[in-house]
Amino acid sequence: MDQATNDANQRVRHFRQILMWPLQLMPLTAGGPFQNHSQLLDRPDPDNPWRELVDEFCGDPGQFHERHYSEFVTFLPYVQRFLYGEVGSREGSKVHYDESPIRIFRRHDVAKVRMRYKDSDQPIDFDIVHLDLYFFYDIEVVILVVEIFGNDLELRRVHDTLYRFGRAYPPSWDDDGSGSHCLQSAEWIAHDGQVLAVSDYEKRRKYLSFVSRFRAPCIASHWEFLLRPLVLHHSDADGLVRYRQIEYHRMPLLAYLAMDDPRALSRDDFARLVLVTGPGKLGAPPAAGLQLDDFEARYCYDRYWHPHAEQPGTRLLSCGHAVVMLGSARDPYFTELENGLLGQFRHQFFLLALIPHFHKAALLMLSDRLVTALNHLRIGDAESVKHFKRGIRQILEVFLRFTHRYWFYEISDQAQARALFAMTRAHLGTERLYTELREEIQDMSQYLDSDSLRRQSNTVVRLTVVTTAGLIATITTGVLGMNLLDAAQAPFGDRLALFLLVAVPSALLTGYAIAKSKPLADFLEALSDERLAPRAKVAALTAVWRRPRPPGKR
Repeated sequence: MDQATNDANQRVRHFRQILMWPLQLMPLTAGGPFQNHSQLLDRPDPDNPWRELVDEFCGDPGQFHERHYSEFVTFLPYVQRFLYGEVGSREGSKVHYDESPIRIFRRHDVAKVRMRYKDSDQPIDFDIVHLDLYFFYDIEVVILVVEIFGNDLELRRVHDTLYRFGRAYPPSWDDDGSGSHCLQSAEWIAHDGQVLAVSDYEKRRKYLSFVSRFRAPCIASHWEFLLRPLVLHHSDADGLVRYRQIEYHRMPLLAYLAMDDPRALSRDDFARLVLVTGPGKLGAPPAAGLQLDDFEARYCYDRYWHPHAEQPGTRLLSCGHAVVMLGSARDPYFTELENGLLGQFRHQFFLLALIPHFHKAALLMLSDRLVTALNHLRIGDAESVKHFKRGIRQILEVFLRFTHRYWFYEISDQAQARALFAMTRAHLGTERLYTELREEIQDMSQYLDSDSLRRQSNTVVRLTVVTTAGLIATITTGVLGMNLLDAAQAPFGDRLALFLLVAVPSALLTGYAIAKSKPLADFLEALSDERLAPRAKVAALTAVWRRPRPPGKR
């Protein structure tokens, strides 16, 4: 029996999807016009549709609503300072200690996205709520956020949308030439109905030639359009701020489904939703060979899910890649946009998912910078070694600032928020990645420190040799320069004899001191030790001339 048969009775009355696409920003050119990447979007330019989002927490207190307050108090104080800062002042683009390190830019020219599916000739238009870019101070990562919604959809179509929409490029192609696992096409629609950009998943030759030239994947045209004036790093396009892919080509997402009766969903339906495997057949597992014996324990948060009650409540699911919220469309609290769960989904739960994905992207970015520094190292080239050391020091500094400014093990004391955050970061493996990167950077830093100590030790040895050699001349010239002997007018032979008379004993004394340097050092150490008795100090002095015992004899 096909899944579509079951979906005929399953309608999603309200559907929302939020895509989060982390991208790595390439280092800015030295001496360029910008000090940080977000300054590119500060410039008023016809080709720049992005405008900085005014912080709702720093505006008119009369516009500060209960929803904002509820969002704010969800998080612990140090997370509040990360997300919102402490004051609302900003002077240009300069970052101060008391404001949030996040800058958000939004574009308003795209009103809808039109999706065409492979199994239907009828396209579906989804309204676009937000198109945002999140920049993070001192971290070369940007996150594109796309929020869409639609009403009264078949469950199968929701499965398909979650599965196909957030793909940066096609992994392969079907027999008809269309991109495998992708939409037939996606179009960005302006407010006046004009088509602004169309996907090009079907252009196989474009993707093949791009990978052949740059050894990097090509981005679909409609996503490239959305990110402008940022440009893909591995491309011929001109642009001051460049980005490249840092994770899998499937974008992380959040999904909200308000259904007539979510209890009618099967266990496989829930698994397909959270694992984003697309629609399937009844009884077939969401993915080949996938074991779902511990599905509820691993992927579900069911504290507020009551399938046997009159009101089923809310079920939350997370696999790291996706966070899904399901509930009843008949429950006013679940569908309330301002103070209900829909409002919380769009704000609190969005941030709960954004933070661990930002953590992972930042750690992957730092790991990539570490690998790049190692790849550029040429051991025999002094200039390359110097650049390598400077690069490692910079990575260490950025990692330390990331740790103290952005890294959180817990972000909320509310049970639901705490559990969802822990579940998401556990699936993403951010703690393991953080530990591995910290150890790698520490190992590299320790190597550089030991190398510096080795170089300093070599320098001290050279200076010691020079000082020792110069000691003979110092003693000789010092004695002869005391004017005890009036030999200025003496014959040269007499003066040479006087010089040798002083220089030879000085050389012998210096050599003897070097030969006895270890016991002499022990004597000086004993002499400076106030706890030793005078007899012990005298014994240390006599030990200077005592003949050491041969090894192995007592």
